[in-house]
Amino acid sequence: MSAPSCRAESRLVNRFDTLDAWLSWQMQLHPKAIALGLERVGAVWTQLGPASLAFPLVTVGGTNGKGSCVAMVEAICRAAGYRTGVYSSPHLLRYNERVRIDGEDVSDALLCESFERIDRARGETALTYFEFGTLAALDLFVHSAPDVVILEVGLGGRLDAVNLWDADVSVVTSIGLDHMAWLGESLDEIAYEKAGIFRPGRPAVIGQRDAPARLRTEAQLRGSLPLQLGREIDWTIGDGGGWIWSAPSGERLALPEPAMRGPFQYDNASAAIAALRALHERLPISVNAIRAGLQRARLPGRFQVFPGTLTWILDVAHNGEAAQALAANLRAFACRGRLRAVLAVLGDKSPESIVGPLLPFVGDWYLAQSKDPRAMPLEVLSKRLEAVLPAPPAVLLSDLDAALDAAEAASEAGDALLVVGSFTTVGAALRRLDPGCGVRV
Repeated sequence: MSAPSCRAESRLVNRFDTLDAWLSWQMQLHPKAIALGLERVGAVWTQLGPASLAFPLVTVGGTNGKGSCVAMVEAICRAAGYRTGVYSSPHLLRYNERVRIDGEDVSDALLCESFERIDRARGETALTYFEFGTLAALDLFVHSAPDVVILEVGLGGRLDAVNLWDADVSVVTSIGLDHMAWLGESLDEIAYEKAGIFRPGRPAVIGQRDAPARLRTEAQLRGSLPLQLGREIDWTIGDGGGWIWSAPSGERLALPEPAMRGPFQYDNASAAIAALRALHERLPISVNAIRAGLQRARLPGRFQVFPGTLTWILDVAHNGEAAQALAANLRAFACRGRLRAVLAVLGDKSPESIVGPLLPFVGDWYLAQSKDPRAMPLEVLSKRLEAVLPAPPAVLLSDLDAALDAAEAASEAGDALLVVGSFTTVGAALRRLDPGCGVRV
């Protein structure tokens, strides 16, 4: 569909009537799917929204763990009685998942209203799909006036659209090798990009003990106040169960295990608590609310287990570090039978780094290609993994749904099926397990 040629400011009627139509058009509006930079969103926001935000703002970036950290901050704030606004990406099933207000996905109608406001404000400025969605999220938050807003960085940090707004607290959960075509080939270069969300005179939470040194150095160069795991903040396992979070002030909190699985979730929880403690004057939160939030926080597609005669395990792990975290969870998972895995990845990923940590746990591999236009072609995926996967060779199926069918058909009672590699891959399995769910591009 080509965009109408009339100028936005002269149009008196809405461009589109449905969310699907808006999203399809947005995918074609800008010539590039990814175009980093703040100039376009900045120019549009000047016409659209206020110069300053009335609510406290938490921005969360990182290679892995940022979604979990966002979910924990949201759950803790809601347990404390605050109205929250959350922007995250990508989504698993429905575009509406990207914007939540007070724990609920926003409606089609609200998104369409916001897209229309953005379209009128942008004039001739071409926005990417992600930029349109980011502006819509903040526009909706301004209109709904929540008590606190949490934004998840999409890619990198310094030039990501989310970074247009000055966060009161910035969090970088971890640094790993991912999105190297845009962020750089080394951990040092990626750390520089991620550190771009830090602000002068404001807390910069680093949720990784062994983060590249440049991340902390950049925080200091920017005049931020570093709060790094293993230095200013820390956690230990408690003697009688649970765990202890500690801070420079001497504060020690005895807390229950996070509901989300994996030892790495203690790091994410520590970062989330540090961010909220840094906002305590504007957003006081009790220890009981922190405890309740940690036990309520959930995040679909992160070691999400569907028990049954055949146990399904869904995980969006799409880089080496995430695969290592998944392997740690599989090590602690009791599977009575055989574990099979369905893998489909995007074209810019390293399938070798995903498969390697999982080899000790997976008995059979099913390789596929999703319908995502960015998907790695099956023949490329197979070739990349020839030297990694043991004999016999993996089952190759160009259709992801067919791969899920084949893996399920080969399974017996007590077996488990792991679906891994991308949000698109996990989304296909979720639609199968919940046929009534809505689906949007």
